[in-house]
Amino acid sequence: MAKALMFQGTGSNVGKSMLVAGMCRIAVRRGLSVAPFKPQNMSNNAAVTTDGGEIGRAQALQAMACGLPPHTDMNPVLLKPETDVGSQVVVQGKRLTTVKARAYSKLKPTLMTAVLDSFHRLKAQHDLVLVEGAGSPAEVNLRRGDIANMGFAQAAECPVVLAGDIDRGGVIAQIVGTQAVIDPADAALIQGFLINRFRGDPSLFDDGYAMIEKRTGWCGFGVVPWFEEAWNLPAEDALDIATPSRPDGVHIVCLKLSRIANFDDLDPLAQEPGVRLTMLHAGQPLPADTDVVIIPGSKSTRGDLQFLQDQGWDEDIRAHARRGGHVLGICGGYQMLGQVVDDPEGLEGPAGATPAIGLLDVQTTMTDDKRLTTVDAMHVPSGQAFQGYEIHIGRSDGPDRARPFAQVAGQDEGALSPNGRIAGSYLHGMFHDDGFRGAWLASIGASAGNTSYGDTVEATLDALADHLETYLDIDALLACAR
Repeated sequence: MAKALMFQGTGSNVGKSMLVAGMCRIAVRRGLSVAPFKPQNMSNNAAVTTDGGEIGRAQALQAMACGLPPHTDMNPVLLKPETDVGSQVVVQGKRLTTVKARAYSKLKPTLMTAVLDSFHRLKAQHDLVLVEGAGSPAEVNLRRGDIANMGFAQAAECPVVLAGDIDRGGVIAQIVGTQAVIDPADAALIQGFLINRFRGDPSLFDDGYAMIEKRTGWCGFGVVPWFEEAWNLPAEDALDIATPSRPDGVHIVCLKLSRIANFDDLDPLAQEPGVRLTMLHAGQPLPADTDVVIIPGSKSTRGDLQFLQDQGWDEDIRAHARRGGHVLGICGGYQMLGQVVDDPEGLEGPAGATPAIGLLDVQTTMTDDKRLTTVDAMHVPSGQAFQGYEIHIGRSDGPDRARPFAQVAGQDEGALSPNGRIAGSYLHGMFHDDGFRGAWLASIGASAGNTSYGDTVEATLDALADHLETYLDIDALLACAR
């Protein structure tokens, strides 16, 4: 029977996703068949799976580290925030419902069956399943009905390793405090701890490391220094998108929408040496030297359209277009570039229509059917073939659709303005294709580098595995799995 090991963190964003990705690559290099698993994830950065569903983008990266295509069993519960208090609930790749946080606490225990079903299917197919927790087990107010951390670990009888983030400060309290507040039965599942994101000489933490071992009785598996190449890997959180500081190059500005989704579209652009990428945050005006504006995907098109207008970005974008600048809207961003977004059934809030930016002569109607598919496409202006994926509700139509952005299976997709400088498309992932990215950059007066984005990610996963092998007791970690 396959073994499993779970990595939980002392908080959110302590590096669990990257640790699991690195451990997946290590296990594969040791000849094991390994799969990633995260019982519950909260992210609007989703990947389309081979079985026609969606999972968190971090689990898709971990699947890549395993040499596997992404599958819905790798992340059976995905929460996609639509407002500050409500999220869409996706179960085994398909939308179940949309609920507010308080209602989800009642729904959550009923999802354990689906979580365990997916987990056991993966165990039946592989030698090892590496599990990533969510948030922290120290959030004991959420322990009842938990499916993400210790609730899952107990139900699955899965041993746990606790990761602390020393870069935040207070890592001794993070780990010792976690043991102090969790239930003794939960603490008994924890096999040991590791320290992540250390800057400088790890030996300087020897006394603190020994103190944690003494206070908790847990085994320490090592201190992991900061991994400098992490920015080459897809970001799970929009705040983590790496935007290298460059003095020149074509200036691409992406709007940091309040419900930005599938923002890993930007990762390949950030790595291009001829590109200066800026994430524009709320309250900031569009820079005067902007060459291209990208309006990215959104989990709530109408809500983010209002957010965009509240920042005055709609006026900035229209002025940018009048000056001859380029604008690209992807998915929800495409919908925002049209004349109106009509939501007759109230799928994104109160039923009604929201006037849009008006740079494309199309209008969008929101519909309940969700399109989830990978596609082979051809970019009409350049003739360049590329692969991408669709993950959206709503349909857009209008006169500018007569000038398609792409063709998919012989059908027109997206729209272009008469001068070709304003473009909209439902296709995510286009910039991951090296050929398309080069052709698109050439069309806006920039040149692409000579590196392959996919090769860069693969090389970085190998470097991450090497990094963890150097600083962690991998044999002892793998021995904890059962």
